Amino acid sequence: MATNDNGTAGRERPLNFLEEIIEDHINSVDGRIHTRFPPEPNGYLHIGHAKSICLNFGLAERYGGLCNLRFDDTNPVKEDVEYVDSIKEDIRWLGFRWAEEHYASDYFEQLYAWAVQLIKQGLAYVDDQSQEEIRQTRGTVTVPGTESPWRNRSVEENLDLFARMRAGEFPDGEKVLRAKIDMAHPNMLLRDPIMYRILHTEHHRTGDKWCIYPMYDYAHGQSDSIEKITHSICTLEFDVHRPLYDWFIEKLGIFPSHQYEFARLNLTYTVMSKRKLLQLVENKIVNGWDDPRMPTISAIRRKGYTPAAVRAFAERVGVAKRDNVIDLSLLEFCVREDLNKTAERRMAVLDPLKVTIINYPEGKTEMFEAVNNPEDASAGTRPVPFSREIYIERTDFMEEPPKKYYRLAPGTEVRLRYSYLIKCEEVVKDNAGNVVELRCTYDPQSGNGSSSDGRRVKGVIHWVSVPHARAAEVRLYSNLFTKEDPNDVEEGKTFLDYLNPDSVVVRTGYVEPSLAQAAVGEKFQFERVGYFCVDPDSRPERMVFNRTVGLKDTWAKIADK
Repeated sequence: MATNDNGTAGRERPLNFLEEIIEDHINSVDGRIHTRFPPEPNGYLHIGHAKSICLNFGLAERYGGLCNLRFDDTNPVKEDVEYVDSIKEDIRWLGFRWAEEHYASDYFEQLYAWAVQLIKQGLAYVDDQSQEEIRQTRGTVTVPGTESPWRNRSVEENLDLFARMRAGEFPDGEKVLRAKIDMAHPNMLLRDPIMYRILHTEHHRTGDKWCIYPMYDYAHGQSDSIEKITHSICTLEFDVHRPLYDWFIEKLGIFPSHQYEFARLNLTYTVMSKRKLLQLVENKIVNGWDDPRMPTISAIRRKGYTPAAVRAFAERVGVAKRDNVIDLSLLEFCVREDLNKTAERRMAVLDPLKVTIINYPEGKTEMFEAVNNPEDASAGTRPVPFSREIYIERTDFMEEPPKKYYRLAPGTEVRLRYSYLIKCEEVVKDNAGNVVELRCTYDPQSGNGSSSDGRRVKGVIHWVSVPHARAAEVRLYSNLFTKEDPNDVEEGKTFLDYLNPDSVVVRTGYVEPSLAQAAVGEKFQFERVGYFCVDPDSRPERMVFNRTVGLKDTWAKIADK
């Protein structure tokens, strides 16, 4: 039986192709499984990275192996400790722990020594061409590249120049170290790829010790080899990089780590590009990397998503060999499914309309017992205060209702959740004709869920008591983009032209008093409204809730297939 990425038993399903590869490895080699998750600390992780985390850590858990966290910190221009710390927090939040923590910078000395080895083998050389000249001489898919005039320097000259590059004798961009492979190779990545470039920039860990830095394609496979990674699992765009990965390992004669590729995660109404996400942040289109409209892990955590829901989503999406786009509603389904089991229920009115119960005694308060979670009997109940004046949702009243309208209307009766039957007797309006208050009567014998004469009503609405209600800021989040694929732009437009102007709507609502003690991050179902989470901006005197996901399930039919 396959297991979910949280280690619990899951539904029966065929093995995915990575599991088949690993099981073949277990049966034919030594059985040792060691994976790694290798992010570059140049930004915040997003939901696509979450899938990769669940896959790498999940496979290691499933097969009794280990998974390392290794930061690919080879570009000091873009990297920062802030991103290192956020990545660690995201992985822990998802419920995983790494076996070993490493940095590519840990291996700079060894990588340099291996580069010297390749020079001595006649497989690397120092090139004086500029980046633009290298680009122009690389050729095309159908036209071979042109060899550098510096390609046949002697081993001695290359060793001398490379040592002087390390010593800081040359400015940025003056020289690079290239592997000597084949300028006519059909895979353009093997046309003498750059191994090292000069960057006189301080590194967040090594300071100014180095002024030459290895390229990703040179550092990655060797770092895997040093850590004796058995399965280096990458997204599909690295498929064309695999021959170079293998070439370096073969020529150096080191531990033969091997790379395997799977399809990256793409979501509807979402951009995943770090460049585009950075643009959203820097242009203040969103309020930082953890804005709940962003696809970053820190953002979905703030929005109220749960680790279990994200892991379940990764399991449902599965592992494919071809890129595809997943409907955002599947992720929301997983969130809703988890919160339905775990989130306690509360009553909240987001667009309040005052109701005065004219035959209820003034000054009286009574308490009704409300179920905290019908899916979890152990969650118990809570007392909810009731009084003469209550708030209901404005949408729960219509002055001229259509047929089969079962909520409140003039002369009609509804049940207040956990409480009495009330009947609308009078509609109070302001000078502009807006409804500002309803005057209702109640049936004193209906508080136990029945009525004095046995009559039944179909409508049940939620409410909060006016004198006991707590004001709260409620942030209603929607998709950040109006287009299903904001990356597919029309001519003359950018992805920013598809921004949703209503991606967040802020309201002042009222919540029942039991929420006054809610902690930041705590999650609730506001009955009949949706799932909400306490935002870090929340204060006792001014609570703030983020809408995590609505109650409507657009994925249920697909999920049940």
